[in-house]
Amino acid sequence: MMARSVLTEARQIDIARDLIELDARLQVLEAEVSLSRERLLRLYREVKGKSPPKGMLPFSTDWFMTWQPNIHSSLFMNIYQHQFKSSDLEPVEALIRAFRLYREQVESLGMPEVLSVTRAWRLTRFFGAGMLGMTECTSCRGHFVTHSFELSHQYVCGLCNMPSRAGKTRQAVVGREPATTCAAF
Repeated sequence: MMARSVLTEARQIDIARDLIELDARLQVLEAEVSLSRERLLRLYREVKGKSPPKGMLPFSTDWFMTWQPNIHSSLFMNIYQHQFKSSDLEPVEALIRAFRLYREQVESLGMPEVLSVTRAWRLTRFFGAGMLGMTECTSCRGHFVTHSFELSHQYVCGLCNMPSRAGKTRQAVVGREPATTCAAF
């Protein structure tokens, strides 16, 4: 039996703490670090002050193909791939760093955060499994998340070819109601 290293365990706790601070689900923690479930539960309660949320992880690639999630996922994945290729980080460390950079970018623009760290982790898993890939837009030359087996010839992204209902969500309509009510008078 191999002796457990204190330094390795300390590093695992740091990674788990970083993921918990980014609101990662318990299943993500269990997949990325080798700490026991009981230790992760205790660490989660110490960091967040509450029990971790329950439920299944997102499992479909279709969510990443809708308009707004695709833009946020593409932004995150470009950051992640750059982090992973330009340094000798482990995949989970690149995920943490890329998600922090994604969050900074979204906050600096005053936009709501669409992608969670759990979905970002799942996105990297879909890329690793070859289910999703990046395709270059023929109009803006940006790289966007697409299905691996999608026809990429003459691909135009959601930013260059916005759908007619883009940005007209229920939340946006509710946020504008007082203004339209006042304008009616």
